[in-house]
Amino acid sequence: MSESRPTPQKPLGGWRVLVPRGGPWGDTVAADLRAQGAQPVIAPMINFAPAADGAVVTAALERLAAGEYDWLTATSATTVDVLQSYRAVIPATTKVAAVGETTAAALVAAGYRVDLVPVANNSAKGLLAEWPEATGGASGLRVLTLRSEIAKPTLTEGLAHLGHHVDAVVAYRTVGVPVDEKIVADVRAGNINAILVTSGSVAEQVAAQLGPIPDGTLIAAIGPQTAHDARDYGLNVHLIAAERSADSLIDAVVQASRSQRP
Repeated sequence: MSESRPTPQKPLGGWRVLVPRGGPWGDTVAADLRAQGAQPVIAPMINFAPAADGAVVTAALERLAAGEYDWLTATSATTVDVLQSYRAVIPATTKVAAVGETTAAALVAAGYRVDLVPVANNSAKGLLAEWPEATGGASGLRVLTLRSEIAKPTLTEGLAHLGHHVDAVVAYRTVGVPVDEKIVADVRAGNINAILVTSGSVAEQVAAQLGPIPDGTLIAAIGPQTAHDARDYGLNVHLIAAERSADSLIDAVVQASRSQRP
């Protein structure tokens, strides 16, 4: 009888990692964390509330379904939540641009397609930089941009500067979601090994609801801008994903866990 070999420990074995979003994106990230041996703690910290003028959003999505736009831009996973809540239809004639990998993954998980994701820089500026080549230098395109009420107009203004006809619609308001008190207690007791921070809005809620964060808890930001926002809210950012994607964010946590092993 052959001697059994011990099962190799997965890199995040024994780690508890806080995932700050629910829905399809949160479920996917949680599954990927489990595959690395971690115990994900899903604690949605932000949600969207209806825009102040829902009729404007409804009218824009009706124009979208009717094929009146050449492109739709999605700048956050929450934008995808809005599309789903309105049961928005994106016709085959309308192309979809996602500002980054996280948003693109949310679109795919929701059953939408993605035609453009910036490669070099997952941000509004990165999308603008790659837009002319991706669209063959075309001008005068009809573009629908859906955004939060607190979003900066970088993409809208940039597309207009490139000569496109842009409908900028405030599709939602970002609001904080109260975290279960047990999770708050676990964080403050140091029972959470890492916290994923995926946006400035999440960073704000992490600081407000979970702080002070113990020194031994890793704060992992999905990109430089998110890290900058998190520091502005008083968080000590330990890790920044090499690429603005959930996979890269998890990989950064995995690498940190390996460096901590004796």
